[in-house]
Amino acid sequence: MFEGFDDQRIILSSGLALRVRTGGEGPPVMLLHGYPQTSACWHAIAPQLTAAGFTVVAPDLRGYGESDKPPSSPDHSTYSKRAMANDMVELMQRLGYERFQVAGHDRGGRVAHRMALDHPLVVARLAVLDIAPTATMYARTDRTFATGYYHWFFLIQPAPLPERLIGADPDFYLRTKLDAWGKSGLSVFSPEAIDEYCTAFRDPACVSATCEDYRAAASIDLDHDEADAARRIDAPLLVLWGAKGLVGKLYDVVETWREKALAVSGRALPVGHFLPEEAPDETARALISFFSGPQR
Repeated sequence: MFEGFDDQRIILSSGLALRVRTGGEGPPVMLLHGYPQTSACWHAIAPQLTAAGFTVVAPDLRGYGESDKPPSSPDHSTYSKRAMANDMVELMQRLGYERFQVAGHDRGGRVAHRMALDHPLVVARLAVLDIAPTATMYARTDRTFATGYYHWFFLIQPAPLPERLIGADPDFYLRTKLDAWGKSGLSVFSPEAIDEYCTAFRDPACVSATCEDYRAAASIDLDHDEADAARRIDAPLLVLWGAKGLVGKLYDVVETWREKALAVSGRALPVGHFLPEEAPDETARALISFFSGPQR
């Protein structure tokens, strides 16, 4: 995977080290992965973006993959989307990019959403894949959502309950999640990517950190969202979602995001949750078209 890309660890001013894959030449595009994955989820997208004339920066979020997994704080702020967004902005600055475009899938989309609010002069264009806003999803919770996204309520339970249960058989847990959320079967996932995801989840520190990501989402992230409830993303926003997934079934995705952003476009793709791996070519084409648009 990622043939011709650099794979390195970059240490931020806080001392946090992030694993990041970089490649290509041209306008910078940051790709942010989701749960329970790593930057490997972009392995079929990144080469298409570089071939289209973009520089790609694909990091592992803090707590995930080969990035550092710092101990969390009692208020879970260590794994807030604000902290993760600040990581990404500093990472790009260290690579020489003061302004860039970003695409985020799943948790990465939530980090990108927060980044666009906290750093509006940095984010030129924003794409989010198969999510609705966090506060909206919690506020509209019903039986269908709680059943399909049970992990939102399982992972936020106090430590060490979810950590111990996942840690008992992390490979089974991870493969089950991939198979359940995707609607195309495990065969669409690269064996190398699955191996990378499983290797990460065999580390108890990764399991703990990713639980903290969700605990933050159910606490401090909601506080930040409430404080910014009247604000709107002013960067152009592209929303893509899986027609066979739960987000597309529960929400009018474009209209939902119009409550949070000024200029929204988007469409469904005929797959499940994991757009970068279930529909890599369609996803890449949509991103290339969007990121090739006029810059504000």
